[in-house]
Formats: sequence, C-alpha cells, structure tokens
Amino acid sequence: MSEQVFLLPDLGEGLAEAEIVQWRVAVGDVVTVDQTVVEVETAKAVVDVPCPYAGRVVALHGAEGEVRPVGQPLITVAADGGSEPVGHAVYREEERAGSGNVLIGYGTGHGGARRRRRARPVAHATASLTPAPAPVPAAPAPAPAPVVALASSQPATALVISPIVRRLARERGVDLATVRGSGPGGVIRRADVEAAADAATSTIAVASPVAVAAGVAVASSVEQSAAHVGLAPTGAGDQVIPLTGIRKAIADKLSRSRREIPEVTIWVDADATALLETRGAINAAYPDRPVSILALLARICLSGLRRYPQLNARVDTEGQRIVQSAGVHLGIAAQTDRGLLVPVLRDADRLTTMELAAELAATTQAARAGELPPARLTGGTFTLNNYGVFGVDGSTPIINHPEAALLGVGRIVDKPWVVDGQLAVRKVTQLSLTFDHRVCDGGVAGGFLRHVADCVERPEAFIAAV
Repeated sequence: MSEQVFLLPDLGEGLAEAEIVQWRVAVGDVVTVDQTVVEVETAKAVVDVPCPYAGRVVALHGAEGEVRPVGQPLITVAADGGSEPVGHAVYREEERAGSGNVLIGYGTGHGGARRRRRARPVAHATASLTPAPAPVPAAPAPAPAPVVALASSQPATALVISPIVRRLARERGVDLATVRGSGPGGVIRRADVEAAADAATSTIAVASPVAVAAGVAVASSVEQSAAHVGLAPTGAGDQVIPLTGIRKAIADKLSRSRREIPEVTIWVDADATALLETRGAINAAYPDRPVSILALLARICLSGLRRYPQLNARVDTEGQRIVQSAGVHLGIAAQTDRGLLVPVLRDADRLTTMELAAELAATTQAARAGELPPARLTGGTFTLNNYGVFGVDGSTPIINHPEAALLGVGRIVDKPWVVDGQLAVRKVTQLSLTFDHRVCDGGVAGGFLRHVADCVERPEAFIAAV
C-alpha cells in the first residue's frame, strides 16, 4: 500500500504557521480528492484545508490546539490497493500543474465549504502519541512524529463544535473529556467550560497539604524568575493568556504601528441630522437594497480621498519613499469573537453606493463568522473605524500599519446645536482622523476631515458633486 504525506500548505500573506482547530477526519477514514480534512487558524483567519490525495487516513500529524509550521507533515494517506508505486495517489489537476495547494475559499472549483463544524462522535487525534503501558514520562522526541490510531479502549473525544470553546478550555485549564455538555446531543458549550473551571477553582481550598506545599514551591520559583527579569510575579488566581494566533498578530501590528509611524489625531464635531434623513429617504425609495450609515460614510471617505490622495498612501521606509495607491482598498474595522479584524474592500472607489452598501454588509458578516480568507484581511490603503457602535464619542485610534490614515466615527447622539442662529437639538457625531505625519502636513489632513464633516452635514451638496 503506497502512502502520501500531505504537508501543511503555504497559506499565503507571509504566514509561517497555523494552529489546528479541528480535525475533520480520523485515522481509518477514507478521504477523496479535495475533501476538507482539517480546520486551521492562522493569525488572520480560520481556514478549511483540503487534501490533494485520495485514500485511507493512516496518520494525523498534530493534535487539536497544536501549532504546526508550514511545510511540516499534516496527514498521511495510503492509496487503496498495494499495486501502485509511491507518488501515484490521486492528485487534483491544480497539483499536477504545479499551482500549489489550493485552500477552500481560494476558488478550488468544488463549491463552497460549510463553515459550521460538524461534531464527530468518534475519537480524534489528541495532544499526545499513543500512551505507553507504564506511566513513566517518555523522553522528548527529537522531531515531530505522526499521531497513530488510538486504542479502542480510549473514550471518544468530547463533542465540541466551537473553537472558542476549545480555546477557553485551554486557557482555563479544563479537560474537555471530563465536561458534560448541555447542548444538543451533548455538545459542550462555553457555559459548561466556565462552570467546570469555577468548580475546579472551588476545590483549591480542600487541596492536600502536599499539593499546597508543591504549589507554593512552584509559585516561589516563578516569582523568583519574574523578579530576575524585572516582571511582576503572577499571583494566586491570575489568568495567564498566551499571545498566540489573532491576538499575537494584533499585538505585533499595533506595536509596529506605534513604533514606526509618527501619528497625529485631529477631530471635529459634525451635525449628522441631514445624513440620517438622507439614509432614510434612500431606504424608503429602495427598501430591497438598504443602505447603512457606514456605507454613506464610506462613500464620503472615498470622495475625500479623491480630493486628498496623499492620505491613500504608505511609507516605504527601506526605499525612503511615499507610495500613493492608484485605487482605494478600503479597510473596515470589525469587532469579532476572534478579535479586531480589518477586512478590505478592494477597489472600493469603483463601486456605486448601493454596491458599496451590499459589499460592506456581506464582508462584515463574513468577518464575524470567520469565513474570510487571509487575502481579504490585508492590502488595505485606508481604514474606516465606526467605534460609535460601542457607545463612545471619540478615540485616538492606532493606524493600521502600513496605511497612512484612519477615520474614526463616534456615536450619533442628540446635542444642542446652533442652526441659523437658533439653538436646536440635532444629531451630532464626532469625527477623528489619525494620520501619518510623514505623508502630509496638517493642511492636507485638516482639509480632508473638513470635507468629510461638510459632506456629513450637507449630503445633498456631496451627492451633487459625485
């Protein structure tokens, strides 16, 4: 029986590793060409990975929750029938042509993949290899080894559908095999993990003296190590959360932005009453194609960037030059369960207002569902951030490196406002522009922000000009 080892493919966008979220197959399963075998999470997105081989699964390389480098073994498949030599397992046509491993979501030509993970009531690969008979710790292996089939006497893996639940369990130190799920069919929910973690915490008070003494010794060692490097020691009950995956990517990008970009923030209050009325009139005329306030603000941003292209740019520090982009690839900050993401609408300046509204709605929904491929989360040239949805008025946001500017929009609230010399109650919002002072001076930034505010206050004049 010939075997083929499928390596974790290059996921693009400079990503060098991925965390295994859930295996979709188990050892012994028969897979077909382009069948999704594993779901992985990169620093940018959750991705379904299809296998280019057909046959029977003989090994899974890596456990759920393990981070695997690109180019390392992922799964081993044995072709049915022992007459074929090695290398004759079935490939996709793309593989024969040398186009590389095509991930679901990148156009494999086999239809869309379901994003909702299905629970498998069978044993999956776990974090350790098949255990030895004796409970003696095994010496660390010099290189990653394939995970083999589990013994039939081992219990089935807990039914967990959400990667968020798995991550929460890892962070809280909860063994999912000991948790009884309250969801349909025994599926473990977040509340089940939190209850198990709280129950485990409540048992600390009745720990044995030996365990307490061991814990004190370990804590003392940790405190000494922390003091040695000048860090505050962790205390009892502190929750330690590793900076991995999307959280690490966010931390790295924001740190780099603050380190490299001399940013300045300016802001202005604007009367958005007319803009809300305009949105209402549009939606009344086209009820089947609703337009959001965010879509109108995006359209206004595009108008401003046409007047002030200096802000639709990036600084090439190595080449000592400023690169102004020909097209506007508009990033939209979106809060999701995985963290803050900035999906990009490429060539947004070529879309009509209706098209822009539809694309915005579909993109933000896909981002929150974790369905966007990594390519949709990079390459932006300007970002729009509606932090008003969190109930705040203003902010000094960090620029999405390597972009040069970001427009922030606060909540729209009733405030006293002078209209034609008379005091009135109007719908007011605060607009803030954070910009890279290397690409322009205050005149350009102020001109852009004033243009945006004028369009918000007088949308009829803006519409006539586009």
